[in-house]
Amino acid sequence: MFYCPEEGHGLPRNPFNALVLPRPIGWISTVDASGCVNLAPYSFFNAVAYTPPQVMFSGTGSHDFGGLKDSIKNAIETGEFVVNLATWALREAMNASAVSAPSTVDEFEYAGLRKVQSERVKPPRVAESPAHLECVVTQFVKLEAEGDEPNTAVFGRVVGVHIDDRFLRDGFVDTRGMQPLGRLGYLDYVAVTETFSMDRPNWK
Repeated sequence: MFYCPEEGHGLPRNPFNALVLPRPIGWISTVDASGCVNLAPYSFFNAVAYTPPQVMFSGTGSHDFGGLKDSIKNAIETGEFVVNLATWALREAMNASAVSAPSTVDEFEYAGLRKVQSERVKPPRVAESPAHLECVVTQFVKLEAEGDEPNTAVFGRVVGVHIDDRFLRDGFVDTRGMQPLGRLGYLDYVAVTETFSMDRPNWK
């Protein structure tokens, strides 16, 4: 089939998210100006630069209770956020933290997760997660949107990295041991349980 997004796809569900995959999950923790903590997963997330290390997450639409989604709003207002690695072992807690709750609700508590203090930024980290990226916001971009529903991307520079020593093997991160989650289309996810390596060819 072929379709133009502005003309519709004629399918039961939009296939776009089922074609851009697997998408890494940015499990974003933030704190608002009054100190309320927020935690939410974002699959529109990725690394965007290596030196210095930088990441991006974006949100489509607005909060059910009005205004920008909490993670976006908090990161823009305070200039900080933390990326917590979502894993197979934490799948239920990650999904619980996706609840569209009022801004005053602490999703750490709602999902039964423990907080641990960050080193360089104010938002706490998910204690149960095996890796974290502490970030300071470098810019945010209002993307093209339809109607009144905003699309906003937040970019951040990584200022602190935490790795659980149990998942370091001979100086390398044990990805299969961590079993990080990825987002697919619809209600589907994937866990990394198999990996393979390939050398980049040299031009001759």
